[in-house]
Amino acid sequence: MLARFTFVLALVATVAPARAADPLPLRYAQTASTWRSIFSLPMRVADKLGFFAKNDIAFTMVPIEEGAEASLVALREGNADVAHVATSFLVTAAMRGADTVAIAAEFNNPVYSLVAKPWYKSIAELKGRRIGMADMTGSVSLATLALFEKHGVKKEDLNIRVIEGTSARFQCLVNDDCEAVPLGQPQDFYAQRQGFRLLGATSEAVPEFLYTVTAARRGWAEQHQETLVRYVRAMRDSFKFIRDPENHGRLVLLMKDWWGSSEDSAFATLDLFFKPERHVLPMEGEISMEGLERVIGFMRDGGVIAGAAPSLDQLVDTRYLKIGLGR
Repeated sequence: MLARFTFVLALVATVAPARAADPLPLRYAQTASTWRSIFSLPMRVADKLGFFAKNDIAFTMVPIEEGAEASLVALREGNADVAHVATSFLVTAAMRGADTVAIAAEFNNPVYSLVAKPWYKSIAELKGRRIGMADMTGSVSLATLALFEKHGVKKEDLNIRVIEGTSARFQCLVNDDCEAVPLGQPQDFYAQRQGFRLLGATSEAVPEFLYTVTAARRGWAEQHQETLVRYVRAMRDSFKFIRDPENHGRLVLLMKDWWGSSEDSAFATLDLFFKPERHVLPMEGEISMEGLERVIGFMRDGGVIAGAAPSLDQLVDTRYLKIGLGR
């Protein structure tokens, strides 16, 4: 009897680990400038607070030093499995024949602040001035140009200098190489504390849209369904944590550690997103098809799309969300 009992214990010890979920590797590409901004918050929270580990994901950050479209190159060349991608770049990649699809939303309606030298009191005064802008086919620049248009300033009225990354544009402003720039958080708060003037925000001129997504090559995604399902669940946990006001004190400490944010700037960023609710963050990573359609319309209005645009089915694969979120 003892021998039989010992055999059963040995069998359980052998089988039990195999039944537990093995961590699945996931390489996530994001530009280094984005990793240093608020737009890395959901990913950093999921990594730092163990939501990836809880969902058995072995997460690795793949920093991209080049511009935003380089994340798509990392996917195409197999140097990353998934990537942070602005939807405008997802659309242009599809127009070139890429098989890259969005599998979850990261940010919806971003608030980019147009910050200028302190002597400028209106956007109209920036005509003919040097403006630091992001990639001109990207959502940040299209939204900023819409803000200029709202105030009677056309693209051809500006002396535009393309500068990738909020941090780099902030330095352009500080170094007197730019008269005004669009900034994300927390750099827009830094700039205002240093005496630069806030002239407006992109949210004034742009309707709700889908800003950034987690994207993957369709073929890779189909072969790694379980990895993406676990990823979606980890991101759901991250969004839930960020949205809970009881966690904002801890988030502020993390933001101070990650970006050197002051406590005031960190709280102001969270207030900007959630008081009132601006739908900057998705609830669970869900993809707004209406928001994506607005991006396509926005690109058409801005002259980025001249002919037929990709269909939504070409741009999005929601199966991993549906399984991961139980829908």
